[in-house]
Amino acid sequence: MIARTKPKATKRIEIRLAGSGGQGLITAGVILAEAAALHEGRNAVQTQSYGPEARGGASKAEVIISDGPIHFPKAQRLDVLLAMTQEASDLYYHDLKYEGILLIDSDLVTSPPTSAALGVPITRMVRDELGRELFANIAALGVLVGATGVVGEKALQAALLARVPKGTEAVNKKAFALGLKAGRAAARVEDAGTEFAED
Repeated sequence: MIARTKPKATKRIEIRLAGSGGQGLITAGVILAEAAALHEGRNAVQTQSYGPEARGGASKAEVIISDGPIHFPKAQRLDVLLAMTQEASDLYYHDLKYEGILLIDSDLVTSPPTSAALGVPITRMVRDELGRELFANIAALGVLVGATGVVGEKALQAALLARVPKGTEAVNKKAFALGLKAGRAAARVEDAGTEFAED
């Protein structure tokens, strides 16, 4: 497999987190947008949609991060797609730019649309290490940041700790760290810096 590097800084980056209801991807999208906007001073917009089912239906969160004004809030040509289900991978892969990055939960997306997908067994990793799948969305954010550097690690962690319920900070930090390490390994990213932030 060819070693990957983090994408170079651009004026605008479009990210979609997609899976099913109950996986916490809407919350993950909010945290990612707050990391960019509140902790890095960038322009960011977050939108979301989900099926009528409380759990199990389709769910997606989109985050656009830009150095300049964001005139249209919907992601159209994705720089990064995180797919947490096979359905999400199949449905949204066509929106990914040719040079875009596809991140998948490799246990849940068993037939990725490209051999270039970066796979991490996110849900299983969290279940094995933390005893519950509840924090898979936070680990997924770690994978995304570790593999792509779209926001800085410090910014993401600050946004995370400001958002999670009191008393869960330690386990959420651990989930994020697990994902960060796995994301770096999947993308063979050696440095912890990012083109999108001053750490």
